[in-house]
Amino acid sequence: MNSAVILCGGLGTRLRPLLKDRPKALALVGGRPFLEYLLLQLKRYEINNVILAVRHCGEMIEAYFGSGDNLSLRLSYSYESEPLGTGGALKLAESLIHSEDFLVMNGDSFFNIDLKVLIRYHQKKKALVTIALAQVDNTQRYGTVEVDRKGRIVRFLEKMKGEQAGLINGGIYVFQRKVLELIPEGRPVSLEYEVFPKLIGKGFYGLPFQGYFVDIGVPEDYLRLQADPSRLLTAVNLKEKEG
Repeated sequence: MNSAVILCGGLGTRLRPLLKDRPKALALVGGRPFLEYLLLQLKRYEINNVILAVRHCGEMIEAYFGSGDNLSLRLSYSYESEPLGTGGALKLAESLIHSEDFLVMNGDSFFNIDLKVLIRYHQKKKALVTIALAQVDNTQRYGTVEVDRKGRIVRFLEKMKGEQAGLINGGIYVFQRKVLELIPEGRPVSLEYEVFPKLIGKGFYGLPFQGYFVDIGVPEDYLRLQADPSRLLTAVNLKEKEG
C-alpha cells in the first residue's frame, strides 16, 4: 500500500484569528507548514502517492507543495467547491484513488505511530476500516472509542465531563476502497458521525498506540506547539527553521 488521502479542506474557524493569511494546513510550526509534517510522515513509511483533499485556500496549498517533487512525493489535488465534510471530501476524491486499501489522515492532527504496523493489522483482520487510536490521559475534549478484546470498535462515546484516561480517534485510518460505496455523493457527509457508526459490527477495528498526538484545531494547543515544536520536529527528524 502506497496511497493516502489527507483531509485538509477545513476552514479552521477557531484558528482564524491566528491564521488570517493562510489555511490551517499551512499553519507554521517550527518554520514549516503543519501539513509538511504529515507528508514527511507518509514519506518515511514509503507512502508516496498522496491526494490532498482541499477547499478553503486550496490554491495556496497547491502553490506551496506543487507536485510534491521537493519532497520526493507524488501529490494530486481534489478540490471541493462547497463544504462536503470529511466523508464528502473523501468521496469526491474517489476517482483519484487507485488502490484497494489506502490511508486517510486528518489534516489538522499529527499522530506519531508506525504506519506499517497499522496497515499490517488492518490487512490481518481483513477489516473494512481500521482507526489508529491514541491513548490519552484526558479524553474530555475528544470523546472516547471503545473496543472489544478482538480489537473491534463497539461504540463511540460523546465528550464527557471530568478528566479520565482513554482511547480517542487519532485521525489516521486505513480504508478498504469499497467503503466509499457507503458514502453518498454531492452532499456534506461526516465520517465520524454518519459513516463510522454504520460500520460497527461490520469489520470495523481500532488499534491503540502510545505515540505523540497533537491536534492544532484548538488555538491553545496550536500556540503551545508553536512555542515548543521539538516533539513534532523530532518525530520527522527535522530541525527548526531559522527566521
